[in-house]
Amino acid sequence: MMYKLLLVEDEEDVRDGLVEEISWELHGFQVTGTAENGREALEWMEKEMPDIVVTDIQMPFMNGLELAAWIREHAPSTKIIILTGYDEFEYAQKAIKLQIDEYVLKPFSSRELVDVLLKVKTHMDAERAEKENVQLLMEHYRKSIPVLRELFLSSLVTRRLTPEEYIEKGASYGISLDGQTFMASIIRPDPVQRERDVREEAEDPASALSLKYSEDRYLLLFAVYNVAAEICQLRQGFKAFIHHNDCVLLSVLPDADESAAAQRTLELLEEIRLNVNKYLKLTVTAGAGSVYRSLGDVFDSYAEASQALDYRPILGNNRVIWIDDVEQRKADPLVFDSLKEQELVRSIRVGTAEELEETVRRMFDGLESSKVSVQDCQVYIIGMLTTVIRVAKEFGIELEEVFGRGSLPFADMYHYNNLQELREWIHRVSSRLMITIAQGRQSGYNQLVEDAKAYIHEHYRESDISINKVCRHLHISTGYFSSIFKKEMKMTFVAYLLHVRMEAAKEMLRSTSLKAFEIAETLGFADPNYFSFCFRKKFGITPKEYRSGHGGGESA
Repeated sequence: MMYKLLLVEDEEDVRDGLVEEISWELHGFQVTGTAENGREALEWMEKEMPDIVVTDIQMPFMNGLELAAWIREHAPSTKIIILTGYDEFEYAQKAIKLQIDEYVLKPFSSRELVDVLLKVKTHMDAERAEKENVQLLMEHYRKSIPVLRELFLSSLVTRRLTPEEYIEKGASYGISLDGQTFMASIIRPDPVQRERDVREEAEDPASALSLKYSEDRYLLLFAVYNVAAEICQLRQGFKAFIHHNDCVLLSVLPDADESAAAQRTLELLEEIRLNVNKYLKLTVTAGAGSVYRSLGDVFDSYAEASQALDYRPILGNNRVIWIDDVEQRKADPLVFDSLKEQELVRSIRVGTAEELEETVRRMFDGLESSKVSVQDCQVYIIGMLTTVIRVAKEFGIELEEVFGRGSLPFADMYHYNNLQELREWIHRVSSRLMITIAQGRQSGYNQLVEDAKAYIHEHYRESDISINKVCRHLHISTGYFSSIFKKEMKMTFVAYLLHVRMEAAKEMLRSTSLKAFEIAETLGFADPNYFSFCFRKKFGITPKEYRSGHGGGESA
């Protein structure tokens, strides 16, 4: 493992000597940068965060302890080694609250520094090994599996999952989801009569301790779940779990016959009901949904089970209610549901051209492979069109930009002769919308950067100008702004601000007789020496040399 290292030392001969004398890579280090002072180190760290910073204490503009304080706040995992003289050691010890990892006393040899680095490296290796310890991670994962399994089962009945999602997660949590028919049921404890039956208690004193009279509703639910789970362990294809304030039963059955699958589930529910009454002295009512051919449709079966329980006030407690018994139902036609809508919206908003094409193709494949009426087909297409129109409105895009001048989308769909033509049309308008959104987003990025540049040019003379101040002005977060600014400008905010100030400095050196320290103050530099340092680093000459070469005013 190679660790990245930043060397911060204001004495050039010491800095260069350390870089050349030590076989860094041989010891597991890569010197990815050097800096002359703390401020330059901060600018470098914006580009690439090192694993280790080796820094002197006494440096101009920002000393080593100030740099260490910044690192501890912004990069707490970075290791810090302080280079300090004997006369500075007491001062350095005061920085113990900065959690300096190691000190090296000057004067020191390359060997002494290497020894300290290897000591720090040993700690880093141990930390990395601990983080990457597969055994520990697997143990943690194993302990978490019961909770994750419950959350996954709950997700099956609360949102419509894709086949890829439930197959992958089911395998991860050791849940067998292979089956031909699927069904969801809800087992709900009946309301408990609060006043105890005095006669019942007199005949059976043990009844006073019955869960029937407990006010802890979760305790009642957990007791019911235990009975259901114990019975399910003896039957293949059934899984019980707690979701919200109910015990839920998931049926994943090999039966191809839907009637047989429903009968097996209803018999199990009846067995659970009888055992709860026998052992817990409680009554429960179970609601059962319809049987489906896809596990993804358990979401609908669960909703139907909840609807079945709505009949409890009519039919009474302590029974099993199957939705197919109380409501006449027919198979739903293929519909443009919320899952398909979300998939299309995501592809238009942030997908690639290939992803959008695949999404539209898959949606029409489902339409072409199912036997639906012309009317159902039209309703399906209208759902897609409505989604496209809604997304366009969300982004403030005129429909003419998407569908063309004078178009009437819901009327235009009748101009196409077959599903192939309709698919090409939907893909065409969706692509147009996707491109328009992407162009608007890029335009927004450009405008954001232009607004930031305008603000910088207006306020670069202020000493307290910062990225936080710019972001407050633009009403955006610093993280979002930093990534966009760097992507569009190919440099960081700090680098651009320095560039603007240096260009202004050149102009002032050419056209005014202000001293260098006066120019520094005018441009927002608190330290004139740091201004001169930055100028020389950027242009290779001092401000005085630049003025002399351009025939400027008086000496700097």
